[in-house]
Amino acid sequence: MKRFPVFVVYALLILACVFALFPIAWGFVTSLKNEADVVAYPPTWIPSSPTFENYANVLSSSLPFYLLNSILVAALTIILSLVIAVHAGYAVSRFDFRGRSTLLYLILASMMIARVSNVVPLYLLSTRFGLLDTKLVLVLIYSGWQMPIAVWLLKDFFASVPQSLDRAAQVDGYGPLAIFYRISLPLVRPGLAAAAILIFMFVWNDFILAVTLTSSESNRMVTVGLYNYVGQFGIQWGQLTAAVVVALLPVIILVGFVQKTLTQGLTAGAVKG
Repeated sequence: MKRFPVFVVYALLILACVFALFPIAWGFVTSLKNEADVVAYPPTWIPSSPTFENYANVLSSSLPFYLLNSILVAALTIILSLVIAVHAGYAVSRFDFRGRSTLLYLILASMMIARVSNVVPLYLLSTRFGLLDTKLVLVLIYSGWQMPIAVWLLKDFFASVPQSLDRAAQVDGYGPLAIFYRISLPLVRPGLAAAAILIFMFVWNDFILAVTLTSSESNRMVTVGLYNYVGQFGIQWGQLTAAVVVALLPVIILVGFVQKTLTQGLTAGAVKG
């Protein structure tokens, strides 16, 4: 099969980037507009009088508190999910036990269940156990939902670690736990970064569970907070886009810090299945 010329590939990549970045750029420009510029027709890219009033209104509202709630829930979800997933992924990649394949496929099958179909049962269970309107219920449910993908991802990373390292460590007197924590686990750090980012993005973007299982201001997530700018009689586009830009900053900062490790993780995890 004949390959595409290099310039065609780059042209397609540039078009894809423009297509993906256009809404973000337009949202940022809109966040700098006053109400007159927002509703002006035809719309313009450059505001007639750029203003940071929308950002001032957003930062003086409850949105920063919602951001902290989302960061806290996401961090706890990542910790809980990875603590369980690394042990499960190591076990299914290193030990051959009865029912291993069946267990893996059951874990995979759980990812195919439409999550929206679980909202009502989860609401009833949360009410029965007294967890409704708490951050803990979000952490537990998010962790349960993200566990399968974390286990499958980390399983491949552990499988790519040569077992000869385990045998060499045994010769040096290492026990099973020491081999896991001191040999295997440090070698799958790219996988941990990739799994952490995937979990973080899921938690950060979720709206259905956040709006269903929490109702108080103290537990509200940033996605629910953004909905405050959608009123009965219209949408406050300037403040909404400013809030979206502020909500994007933690994601951009996090991905920027782990970009190299994340790229290694996503590519290495696809080598061996």
